[in-house]
Amino acid sequence: MADLQSADTQLNVLGEPLQSCCTDPMTGFYRSGNCETGPQDFGAHVVCAEVNADFLAFSKSRGNDLSTPQPDFGFPGLKPGDRWCLCAARWVEALEAGFAPPVKLTATHKRVLDFISFEVLKQHALDLN
Repeated sequence: MADLQSADTQLNVLGEPLQSCCTDPMTGFYRSGNCETGPQDFGAHVVCAEVNADFLAFSKSRGNDLSTPQPDFGFPGLKPGDRWCLCAARWVEALEAGFAPPVKLTATHKRVLDFISFEVLKQHALDLN
């Protein structure tokens, strides 16, 4: 994990330390359970989303099948209700098509703000009062 950004840059969109997204299934570009990012993460897997059936069908229709298990890669396949670190561009694409899944802001990396505004993210937040 030496290629991760320093701890002070692993912050969520609220400016706080990044919280865990999910460990069952284990998510994150580095499979740490967190939506951490670093130089090798060209896809910016920084959005902690709670996937639903509509999003999974949308993603599959765009060539990214997240619901089918891939045992050779240790991927169990996602089901509605699972949380997963999504690529920022995929989440924005789903948003524009009307299929954006809700996000856990405390576990969503601040790098997503390079792709979408905080105001839009708040409209899809799971963890705001």
